[in-house]
Amino acid sequence: MNNTETQGLNHPVHVICGTARIGSQDIALRSGDVLIATLVDAYMSVYKGKDQSIAQRMRWWQAKIGHHTLLSVDEDHIYFALQELSQQSARYYCGKDADGKPIYKSKKRPYTPATLNRYVASAGALFTWCIRQRISPKGWTHPCRGIERRPENNEITRFLSTAECERLIAACKASTWPKLYLLLLLGITTGARRGELESLRWRDIDLERQQAYVYATKNGDKKVLPLTDVVVKELSRFVEAPDRLIIASVKCPSKPFSHEHVWHKALKVAKVHKFRFHDLRHTCASYLAQDGATLLQIGDVLGQRQQQVTKRYSHLTTGHKTELVNRVLGSIN
Repeated sequence: MNNTETQGLNHPVHVICGTARIGSQDIALRSGDVLIATLVDAYMSVYKGKDQSIAQRMRWWQAKIGHHTLLSVDEDHIYFALQELSQQSARYYCGKDADGKPIYKSKKRPYTPATLNRYVASAGALFTWCIRQRISPKGWTHPCRGIERRPENNEITRFLSTAECERLIAACKASTWPKLYLLLLLGITTGARRGELESLRWRDIDLERQQAYVYATKNGDKKVLPLTDVVVKELSRFVEAPDRLIIASVKCPSKPFSHEHVWHKALKVAKVHKFRFHDLRHTCASYLAQDGATLLQIGDVLGQRQQQVTKRYSHLTTGHKTELVNRVLGSIN
């Protein structure tokens, strides 16, 4: 099973007499008697990837199948757990409480096929890691191997209309958090992912060249974000120490500010419905497509390796293609 979530793992493993010390866990090798809950803790202790949401999914798997041993868990456990999850309302992370525990709110709609597939990928990454670390018995059957991926409808994209964009800009400017307008501008004009923007530090910004440098993208590539004049002007209002996060939390500067509450409030004020922060990325791509950018150019801006992913914007580039065909082939009669 091909899982990108197995990337980014650091393996400080010390093998002694049939056991391995992984993080703070002593794991028996090849026995299969280790609890899934223990394996999840060991896996997460060495996970160094960039997926900030994997911890939530792994905690869910720990709660659902953590009491099973590696040898006893099978495809049915994975299948029926996913069936149960598919009937529940999706939740989103909205910060932490006073005790530092994560807070999740319901979206009042089911989990999407794409999200369910990510849950399978997370479990699959754990089991693949167990095989590679020689924790599983020889010839052990991977429990996710027979789980079918749900078809994902990635062709439907949500982006801001001109009127919605104007209202949202006004709402963000009036927000109690002074950097919400800056974050909105960065999202629309760079097409960067939320995690990429939240990881930016002031040392990554070159105001003179009007560029931002992302060193930890989803696919592992480095990326340069061009900055518009308006973004540079807004950034200049907040310049701080080089090591400080641009979107830093006031109470905990080493972490990004939890902006979900002010973001959703701005959406409500602007009367923009069914719109996620990730849709700013779609908005960037859609605006580029409608102004004549090619799919290759859009993919380059978004940092997408596969043009197949960028094809979701192809219906917006019809004007550009019509112009190209008429210019090159219009004389044929």
